[in-house]
Amino acid sequence: MANNFVTLKEIARTALPHLMDNLVFPRLVHNDFSDAFAAKQGDTVQVRKPVNYTAQEFDPDAGVMTQELQEDSVEVKLDRIASVDIEVSALDAALNFDSLDRLFIKPAAIALAEKINADGLALYRDVSAFTGSAGTTPSTLEDLASVRRALNEARVPTSPRYAVWDTAADTAFATLPALVNAEKSGSTDALREGALGKVFGMEHFMSQAVCQHTTGITQAMGLSVSGAVSAGADTVNIKGSSLAGKFTAGDLLLIGGRSYTVVSDSAAASSGAISGVKISPAVDKTVADGTAVEFIGAHTANLAFHPSAFAFVCRPLSAPAGVESYVTNFDGISLRVVRGYDMIFKREMLSMDVLYAYKTVYPELAVRCLG
Repeated sequence: MANNFVTLKEIARTALPHLMDNLVFPRLVHNDFSDAFAAKQGDTVQVRKPVNYTAQEFDPDAGVMTQELQEDSVEVKLDRIASVDIEVSALDAALNFDSLDRLFIKPAAIALAEKINADGLALYRDVSAFTGSAGTTPSTLEDLASVRRALNEARVPTSPRYAVWDTAADTAFATLPALVNAEKSGSTDALREGALGKVFGMEHFMSQAVCQHTTGITQAMGLSVSGAVSAGADTVNIKGSSLAGKFTAGDLLLIGGRSYTVVSDSAAASSGAISGVKISPAVDKTVADGTAVEFIGAHTANLAFHPSAFAFVCRPLSAPAGVESYVTNFDGISLRVVRGYDMIFKREMLSMDVLYAYKTVYPELAVRCLG
């Protein structure tokens, strides 16, 4: 690397603001950060769940009913490392710090942010509630109103609420006359900046990392429940007049007027039936044999949610032995830069990475917005 005078500290402290500027999903959900200790991939940490209370009607005869202050926690495994690695020789063209920033620091930080955003938005698979139609991009005020209604019916707290849309939906909403017309909206931000801001009680964001859900089902006609399903069960057997392929984690099923998400990939269909399909949430009441099943497969998985629905956990990575490294933290985000030598391939390497994990905490506080 031509500019050997550049330290890893300078690289890390320059990269971190680029990373944070491009993070979307982690900034919108419940956060659990700590820079007090270093960790490694595979470590498990305890994350405190947001406290939930239930408002009750006061009975003057019986008096108040106290609720326990119980702060639950969930275990989260630090199972993800987003990493960008290059040979140091690739940076020989960097004659100064500005060119190093252009050739490596900024694009590497953006790449890390894109992966972290994508991993978080993949939590859509845990969300069973949905609005819209698969294959049809949300584009109207009615679509936004239906999302608001779904959140209201799920008793999601009214503030804050966030929605993350793919590029197609964002473009459609940003050009709605009711949003860009200053006389109607009271603001010209949507016209000047292409930003929706707060509409129908939700703050709206765009991300190129919104997931496109695909399914393993190739035929799905005349679906129904095969065998009665007892209340509390989280598996169901499904048969069809034409059923082929397998259910994929994130597929949606409508059974008896209630929506469920498929938790894990199922076995392949055999003789027009699939047994032991794992679903969430658990069935709340007995479902009779032969109950019709509506299957929703491939779609764009936009998300609307309260921050408590999901948790993002970030910890500083431990310094590897025998190599030069630097770890920097700010506002809960930790980034490590390492420079070392690969003895197997005999080359000098420069690495930038982040240790993190996600956890769905309260899936009932989120709604999938199909596109």
